[in-house]
Amino acid sequence: MLTTYKTVRREGSKEIVIRKSRFIGHIRPVETEEEAVAFIEEIKKQHWNATHNCSAYMIGERDEIQKQSDDGEPSGTAGKPILEVIRNQGLKNVAIVVTRYFGGIMLGAGGLIRAYTDGAVAAIEAGDPIIRVLHREIVVELDYTWLGKVENELRNRGIRMGQTEFTDKVRLTCLPLEPEAEQFKTWMTDLTQGQSQITEGESIFYIEGE
Repeated sequence: MLTTYKTVRREGSKEIVIRKSRFIGHIRPVETEEEAVAFIEEIKKQHWNATHNCSAYMIGERDEIQKQSDDGEPSGTAGKPILEVIRNQGLKNVAIVVTRYFGGIMLGAGGLIRAYTDGAVAAIEAGDPIIRVLHREIVVELDYTWLGKVENELRNRGIRMGQTEFTDKVRLTCLPLEPEAEQFKTWMTDLTQGQSQITEGESIFYIEGE
């Protein structure tokens, strides 16, 4: 199971100029191939008068879906370099389009590869790279007499917390790392001397450090 992966926070774009040609890198986080294809089509419609809209995307826990397009540029000079940037930066679930408006100066194969590489890097910078980490939602229900001790121990361990509900008892939503979920439940049972009710919820990805 994938428990950590690198992606981008948001959709973004950034323009660079190389020997009078404008290269605009666009990026969007995507979860499915349909979303990636839709994003590419959006950019093509937005920049319908561009010389080229070259693209690549990588999707899946094991990068199962990888596609790239040179969109009329010489074979291997555009889509492949964009895909290589995604791969080399360790990104998952992203789609990138690099739009080119030709400026009148031929770049040659090597120049095109470098330009589309730089355009992809610019797009990633605009999208703000982040790390997503998988946590397990665990709800702990206990008497108020345990609240101070449990909250203190959770803070000391740096456990991510969700919502806290106060009724006749306290319901703490704890979010330990997915691989540590079973260990957490055992620890919580011991900490409360078996006087807490523990319910396991869904797995959720959160941004590292936030």
